[in-house]
Amino acid sequence: MTQTPDAPRLAQSFAEVADALQSRWPETRLEPSLDRIEAFTEMLGDPQHAYPVIHLTGTNGKTSTSRMIDSLLRALDLRTGRFTSPHVEKVSERISIDGQPLDDDAFVRAFNDVAAYTHLVDENEDHPLSFFETMVGMAFAAFAEAPVEVAVVEVGMGGTWDATNVADGAIAVVLPIAVDHAGYLGDTAVKVAIEKAGIIKPGAVVVVAQQQPEVLEVLRARADEVGASVLVEGQDFAITARQPAVGGQVVSLRSLRGQYDEVFIPLYGAHQAQNAVVALVAVEAFAGDRAIDDELVRHGFAETTSPGRLEIVRRSPTIVLDAAHNPAGAEATADALDDSFAFSPLIGVVGVMGDKDVEGLLGAFESQLAHVVCTQNSAPRAMPAEELAEIAREVFGPDRVTVEPRLADAIDQAAALAEAGDAFGDPFGSGAVLVTGSVVTVGEARGLLSGGRRS
Repeated sequence: MTQTPDAPRLAQSFAEVADALQSRWPETRLEPSLDRIEAFTEMLGDPQHAYPVIHLTGTNGKTSTSRMIDSLLRALDLRTGRFTSPHVEKVSERISIDGQPLDDDAFVRAFNDVAAYTHLVDENEDHPLSFFETMVGMAFAAFAEAPVEVAVVEVGMGGTWDATNVADGAIAVVLPIAVDHAGYLGDTAVKVAIEKAGIIKPGAVVVVAQQQPEVLEVLRARADEVGASVLVEGQDFAITARQPAVGGQVVSLRSLRGQYDEVFIPLYGAHQAQNAVVALVAVEAFAGDRAIDDELVRHGFAETTSPGRLEIVRRSPTIVLDAAHNPAGAEATADALDDSFAFSPLIGVVGVMGDKDVEGLLGAFESQLAHVVCTQNSAPRAMPAEELAEIAREVFGPDRVTVEPRLADAIDQAAALAEAGDAFGDPFGSGAVLVTGSVVTVGEARGLLSGGRRS
């Protein structure tokens, strides 16, 4: 530590910590600068430099890929830290050590370890530390304290100005890039790519999922500028076969070290197969001389979970949760539903944030959903259910849309519709409910339905 502040009153409970974090700038209020987080981590002794980092960016798939990388690294008997965002149900999910989120006591300790320094930063900078910046500092410090042997770190938004970018990723992972957060990152994929390319650091290995040609050009240019090497899906590694299976899918992967055939992944959809091959190559690039064999790869993938990503939380009728919140994510989910399920009718429960491309998201689901129940989550940014319904009626037609602002009631209504298959011309169908549109919507639904499933 570079200086020792006066000791403040320590938080005594998880609720106190959650309240203290929520009292800070929300993570949606951005001021593009690394000044605050650099001052914060410097006071903490720059913990982000105490271990190697695998840094992930992209528009969709970051959390699932982070979890796969984490699982494969732990199969190598490495002690891992993982930072992801946003959380599904509980804020402490964002910081994991050895694959497990910090428990309440550890989360309180992590906050108390850095709390005094947050006030010093607040006093000395033009703007106070945000919720997200504080969480990043907590994570980096907790990882150093553990200590971990490698940290898997997902950006919050973008790359260059993201608070996580005070870390220097030995491996930079770039998942597919599309337009999202257009007001902050740009209204074209190329503009978004320029921002996300900021995580590529000198000497890094960059693992790139399949991209639009113009996006790949941006990433290669950044890598050339800083002397990083690039590995590209479809050229240096690839999915060579994929087959849906009960509980997930079976894939064959060509990676840096060879071919892995018929590997089971307990997640649905072609996008998760893509995440898997990217995760595998990232771990191979990081592992160096460490042995990675077929058994290790199979075990690492078999242990992967990704809550809220095509997650089945209830049967009779089946209720599926998926955190798709932009058109690209919704398209991947819709393809996975076609690929892996045969629900008829499928009833949507949709709650979105007001700053999203709602029409594009709904359009991606139009062919999948027999009916949509428009609802809203508890977040201040949530789009009111009736406002969402106005857009949904344009996409689905008025007869396929109803409104129920309370999420619990919306799920009940959708379940009743799913069980009444004959109302949709399919008396012998297997009806189901898809809850989607926002990570917050999915997290609140998970809390209502899952009874504390394993994360």
